[in-house]
This record gives sequence, structure tokens and C-alpha cells, in this order.
Amino acid sequence: MRTHLILQFLITSLISLFLADFALAQPAQIVIARHAEKSDTFALCDMGTQRSQALAQQYLGRGAPQSLFGANGPDAILAIGLHPIETSTPSAQSWGLPVVAYTVLPSKNEKGRAGDIIENRRTQQAAHDILSDPRYAGKIVLMIWEHNHIAKAKLEQDFPGEAVTLRQLLHLDQVAGVPGTWPDATYDFFWIIDYTPGNPAPTRFRMVRQVFAPPFDGLPANDWGAPEPGHIAAGCLK
Repeated sequence: MRTHLILQFLITSLISLFLADFALAQPAQIVIARHAEKSDTFALCDMGTQRSQALAQQYLGRGAPQSLFGANGPDAILAIGLHPIETSTPSAQSWGLPVVAYTVLPSKNEKGRAGDIIENRRTQQAAHDILSDPRYAGKIVLMIWEHNHIAKAKLEQDFPGEAVTLRQLLHLDQVAGVPGTWPDATYDFFWIIDYTPGNPAPTRFRMVRQVFAPPFDGLPANDWGAPEPGHIAAGCLK
């Protein structure tokens, strides 16, 4: 009986330690970018395709001169839906990494609130995985996401009592200076979030503007929240 109790105690202790480590697992850094400009609900427009290539060649891919990651690159690349997958693929291919897809497919029956609910769930699942899965502990994670589910005050108001944006789910709402909404016409910024082990709230937040060199210097590089009609004139959607 005594041996059984000791064994049970040891198993319980090991499980508790495992769960504690699991709960504290979190990346060292998360880099968030919005997907590039799109032509329809399925594909990027030409400008968006150029941006995906420019991101890989100048910021996010192997050998990029303005790399956000250094020589080792990101440890994981996550994307939601088709446009983010398209945007992230050139960078992922340069590192030989898969894109971890939290899939959302366009559907006429899944627009408005119904569509929001599906993207809410995928975003919640991604954030939970990033902040709890030991695979990401101490790592650098790149997220290419849909801008309303990065940060949108209206969406958060529509789902009271529920965290539905990365701003909420990654605890950015506890950090001063983080915008409450990602503007519709803003494609050219990164959010860079640093964490300290054991602290669920970010310890540093930066916004970095994408400024491309030739041959990509014609891509829109408007200020945060400033109008950018160029992508619409080029045949892209909002």
C-alpha cells in the first residue's frame, strides 16, 4: 500500500511539472505581418504577389539584407487562410520550412458574423498553440494573418467576453502603445513582440515599417493608418 501511494505521488508530481512547463511554454519572439494585397477572395493581386516576393527577399527569407531573424531564420511560420498562406510561402520556401496553416476557406455561406466566428476559432487555436506548445518555447515564430484578427476594436466589441484578436490573445492589450485596430489600407508594417520566460505578457513591442529597395521600391509604403489608394488603382481589393 505504501509503495502504491509513493508511486501515485511521483506520477502526480511528474504530471504537475509537465503541465506547469506546458503552461509556461512561450516563444521568445513573435513577428506578425498582414497578408499582402489581394485580387479576390482566393488569390493575391499582382501587387500582392510582388510584396510576398519582396518580403522573402528583403525581410523574411534566407539571406535577406534587412532580415528580422538573422542567419538562423524563424523556427515556425503560421498562417490563416489562403491570402496569408500565399504571402508566407516564398519566405517559408527559402528556409525549407512548412507553413503551419490554420485553414479558413472562402464561402458565400460563411460571410459576416458566421465568417468571423470561424476565423475567431482558428485565431484562438493558433494563439493557444503558440503560447502553450513546448515546440515553440524560446523560439521565433512568424505569423502572417488577416488584419481584422490581428487587431480590430469593432470585432472585439462584437464578441464581448471573448478574446478573438491576436491583440487580445497574445496579451498585447496589456502593453502600452499597441494600436487597437489594424487599418484597412495598411499593408506595410510588422509587429514584433518579445517575451520573457514565465511572463505571459509581452515585455517589448515594436512596429517596423516595410521599406523596399529596387526592384520592389514601387510597392506602397504609406504611414500607419494613412490612405493608400495605389493598390485599388492597381486592381487589388481592400
